[in-house]
Amino acid sequence: MSDEVPDSYTRAVGERLRSLRRQRGLSLLAVEEASRREFKASVLGAYERGERVISVLRLQRLAEFYRVPVDQVLPRTGPGPAATSSNGHGPAGERFVPQRPLMLDLARLHATESIEGQVIRRYVNSIQNQRSGMQGSVMAIRADDLQVIGRFLERDETAMEMRLVELGLRS
Repeated sequence: MSDEVPDSYTRAVGERLRSLRRQRGLSLLAVEEASRREFKASVLGAYERGERVISVLRLQRLAEFYRVPVDQVLPRTGPGPAATSSNGHGPAGERFVPQRPLMLDLARLHATESIEGQVIRRYVNSIQNQRSGMQGSVMAIRADDLQVIGRFLERDETAMEMRLVELGLRS
């Protein structure tokens, strides 16, 4: 078995790292300062661009810095080891894999009474208005829409999509 990491995987890890940093509203220099130079801006930028492979120990430290589990930094590549919903992977025996396009069940959304459901409903209503009052029983949610909703609810994109599944809102 080869020890080389495919470039596509390195880039995908970098994209996740960039997404986590941006969700926290941090620049590369801000991370360097906040980490007391543990993570230098130039090196972190190279990780984010997929130009440099991050070690497992560095990945773990960076996940701690961003206050997320390590597996949230790793891209989802398909079925993996068995996991349970208690650790955020979805139904027992399945690893959560984001689906695109993400379709929301609007009937279920409007029946949801949770605070999260209300926040999502308000945002979806604004999207519908922007898209010329589109109506229907399902609606496609774009990646940037999911990120905005996630920011409202203090979740990253993957965690937000997982929450939509838990709420039964993903069609």
